[in-house]
Amino acid sequence: MTNTPAPRAFSHIGLSVPDLDAAVKFYTEVLGLYVIMQPTPVVEDDSDIGRMCTDVLGAGWNKLRIAHLATADRIGLELFEFDGNYAPEDNLDFRRHGTFHFAIQDPDVEGLVEKIVAAGGKQRMPIREYFPDEKPYRMVYVEDPFGVVFEIYSHSYELTYSAGAYS
Repeated sequence: MTNTPAPRAFSHIGLSVPDLDAAVKFYTEVLGLYVIMQPTPVVEDDSDIGRMCTDVLGAGWNKLRIAHLATADRIGLELFEFDGNYAPEDNLDFRRHGTFHFAIQDPDVEGLVEKIVAAGGKQRMPIREYFPDEKPYRMVYVEDPFGVVFEIYSHSYELTYSAGAYS
């Protein structure tokens, strides 16, 4: 008998953005997330949050701004505007280890892509079907206006992959 741990719940993902106020506006108005904590400044000091950030970032981070949002299924999106932030040379460096993308679910993939593009984002590929002529499962990769790459699914992760999407 193996002692396999139970699946954990996903709590949140943190994104670095160049303009926190614009990112909050995009993620609330375009993707429909809601604000849990408004944009808040944090400085490198001896406060609890200041020490916690120094533990994670190391000394010399100076200041940042942070906001917390959430999806309809209670998954958090933590947005950071770091002092001295810069855009990566390649925003989809798929060979680099680390976070590759996250995904949002919306049954109206086409409509959400239109909203993203109208708000300054990009559609990175055509909308594709996993099971053409069998099931209406669709997906597409997009970017927010700040270059953060994410995916849109028409159906839940479990439904999409339970039948073997690549067979």
